[in-house]
Formats: sequence, structure tokens, C-alpha cells
Amino acid sequence: SCARRKMNLKSERRGIHVDQSELLCKKGCGYYGNPAWQGFCSKCWREEYHKARQKQIQEDWELAERLQREEEEAYASSQSTQGAQSLTFSKFEEKKTNEKTRKVTTVKKFFTASSRAGAKKEIQEAKAPSPSIHRQASIETDRVSKEFIEFIRTYQKPGQDIYKQCKLFLDTMNHKRDLSIEEQSECAQDFYQNVADRLQTRWKVPPEKVEKAMDEVEKYIMTRQYKYVFCPETTDDEKKDLAVQKRIRALHWVTPQMLCVPVSEEIPEVSDMVVKAITDIIEMDSKRVPRDKLACITKCSKHIFNAIKITKNEPASADDFLPTLIYIVLKGNPPRLQSNIQYITRFCNPSRLMTGEDGYYFTNLCCAVAFIEKLDAQSLNLSQEDFDRFMTGQTSPKKQESDSFSPDVCLGVKQMCKSLDLLSQLNERQERIVSEAKKLEKDLIDWTDGITKEVEDIVEKYPLEIKPKSQALAAIDSENVENDKLPPPLQPQVYAG
Repeated sequence: SCARRKMNLKSERRGIHVDQSELLCKKGCGYYGNPAWQGFCSKCWREEYHKARQKQIQEDWELAERLQREEEEAYASSQSTQGAQSLTFSKFEEKKTNEKTRKVTTVKKFFTASSRAGAKKEIQEAKAPSPSIHRQASIETDRVSKEFIEFIRTYQKPGQDIYKQCKLFLDTMNHKRDLSIEEQSECAQDFYQNVADRLQTRWKVPPEKVEKAMDEVEKYIMTRQYKYVFCPETTDDEKKDLAVQKRIRALHWVTPQMLCVPVSEEIPEVSDMVVKAITDIIEMDSKRVPRDKLACITKCSKHIFNAIKITKNEPASADDFLPTLIYIVLKGNPPRLQSNIQYITRFCNPSRLMTGEDGYYFTNLCCAVAFIEKLDAQSLNLSQEDFDRFMTGQTSPKKQESDSFSPDVCLGVKQMCKSLDLLSQLNERQERIVSEAKKLEKDLIDWTDGITKEVEDIVEKYPLEIKPKSQALAAIDSENVENDKLPPPLQPQVYAG
């Protein structure tokens, strides 16, 4: 029956299977897509985003023109003061023009040459400069800054240009804290693209050195920006984190067999791989740089592939990998999972997410989280009744009996399962006791009510009549009429003795 069940799971794979084509950008460019980008890759998503934004700008402009016509018609009909209305629309038109110009020239501001006096003037004109500009740099920030300076020295003039652009970007971002996180992300993505283009076209740096330089640029700027752009208060990232965490806790009962995970934790080497994979996915939250977070996901995924390979004694397939990754996420419940995914999506160098093993594993992690959010009875091959009972905690899947363990299983695991079985039995007995106690309580109340009613019926049928108290009786011989005929009482006599 177990083999038949596995065959059924393998043939159905309803909620766990995903075609490799589904991981790619839905526009067909060949790069990996991402749920956060609505299935597009980073490049196509930005193109779609820019199209939508330009469309919105055009619609706003058309709306402004329509409002102007309406105002002019209203003016002609009411003959109101022309100056006031003309001033109203001119301010509106100026605002829309500035909005359009600001959005178009956002990237140019990062790379326009500016004097020190201009920079000082911009800082002075800022109404509320961020106190973070003068903050005490942390030990990690100092270390990363020193490493970055040492690295760019090897690039000579291109390195000086890189450093200048990075400082300009950080100064600009310090004064743009009021932007939405999506706009800050767009600024960072534009910055990555322009720095890479400058290295390739202006400085003729080889591609492999460009990639290395971009890694160091990302490490430098994101270490300094991390506290401002990771899980910002202006987003609902924290709310999503709590929702995913609660969902994973509710699915604590899911077993590897339900997910059809081809991993046997009874093998000590496989068990070690599972522990390492969980450790890696949890460690992701402690990293600041998006590339370092991606590295944790990649290490976790490689441990998963090794665990599958050892269990099956053959290379793992993509169909084996995703269910196992879901199991690892369920078992590890990584902290701030959605915040980390969003942070990587927003601020990682886009080339890493579009191609390569880092992009592949990250896309699979996004799919795994999406599957966990919509995991249902059908995808676990359970009846809806069982699934609902497991989710509400009314019961749990039957634990393995201690005598059915293989000899290699450690004593602690056997004792743990035995204790869980005893707890389950005690829970059932406790539920029975509570049920019987409630029944006994009801019986006692019913018996008391019944006795009370019987007494009331008897008293009503046979009322108790109490006669009034009679008068006290007179002396015992008070009614004797012949008292005078009685002999006198005996008198005591004394005899000499």
C-alpha cells in the first residue's frame, strides 16, 4: 500500500510539482522570473514598470488638459476672474511638469558632475537632513569600507570613478528617505546598471572584472543602506513575515511522506545534511548584503541535493528538489522570510537573479513560499476532514511505533516518539474524563431538580397541617371533689432507741 501511495503521489504531484518553464520569465526572454515581479525577470519587469509609469504620466497629462478645458468653459460661462483661474491651472501644470521631469531625470542626477559647493548647498537647503549622515559607523560598516577602498585601489582610475559614484549615490539616498521603497529600489537598480555600463564602455574593463567589481559595489552600498531599506516601516513586509511564520507553525504536522520528499533522515549522513540546510536558510537573516543572503540559499540548496543523492543513490531531479526545499522551510521556519525575499528582490544586483545557480535557487525558494501559503489537503494527498483536524490541532498524524524503528535510529528519537505517543494517549484520556465529568455534573443537576419537584408535588398533594398548642393541664387532683374525705398526711414520729 505504501508503494501504491508513492506511485499515486508521483503520478499526481498536484500541489508540489512545477515545470522548469514556469520558473522562467513569462515574456520568453530566457531569464528567471520572480513572483515579486509578476512572473517577469528583472529586466522585463523594469520595462513593464516604466511603460506603466509613462502611461500613468500621459493619463495625468490628459486629465490636466481636460480640467483646463472645463475650467476655461466654466470661466467663459460665469465670467469669473481670469487671473485666479489661470494661476490655479498654471500651478497644476507646473506641478505635473516637475513630476514628469523628476521621474525622467532621477538617474541622471546620480552621475552629473557636481562641485563641493553644490553638494554643500544641497545639504544646506535640505529642510530636515537625516541624522543618519552623522551616525556612528558600526564595526562592520568600517570593516566593509576599508575592504572596499583596498579593492578599488587595484582598479586605479576606474576604481576612483567607482568610489566617487558610490559616495554620490549614498549621499543622494540619504536625502531621499521620503521616497517609497519601490522608488529607492529603482534608484539602486539604475545605479547598478549605470556603474556596470561605465566600467564596460568608458573604462573597457573585462566582463569578469566588472562582475567582481559589481559584487564589491553591492557589498559596500548595501551594508551602509541595510538598516534603512530592510523591512522598512512604510511597507507591510513585517505583516507578511508574521503571516508566513504563523502559517508554517500551523503546518508543523506535515511529514516528509506527505510531501513525497525523497530524503531518509534515518541515514546519519542525510540527517546531517538536513540540519546543515536548515542552518543555512536560518542564517540568511543574519547577513546584510543581498549576495550573501543568496549565498545562504545556494548552500542550503546544495545540501538538499546532496541529501537526495545519498538517499536515492542517484543525482536529484528538479521534481525532487522543490518538495524537499518546502520541507526544509517548514522544518526551519526561517525568521523574517518574506522581508529577506523582498530585500533580495529589491536591492540585489539584477544579473544574479536573472541567471546562474543563485537565480535558480532563489526562484525555487520564492515558489516554495508560494506553495506553503496555498498548501491544501489535495496537495498533501489528505482528505479535507483530516487536513482541517490537523490544522486546528484536534489531532495529529499517527506517530511511528517505537518497535518499528530501524536499529540505527538513536535512542533519543525513540524515546521522544514514545513520549509523544504517551502524551497523545493522555490527551485522549483527559478529553474522555472531561466529557464524563460534564455528563456527571449534568446528571447531578437533573437529579437535584427531580427530587425537588417530587417533594413539591407531595407537599402540594398532602399539605402538612399543624394544630394550635393546647392549654396547660391543672394539678393532677384539682378535679377531685372528695378531697376532704382523704386521710391526713402521715406525720413523722420519733422513737427512742
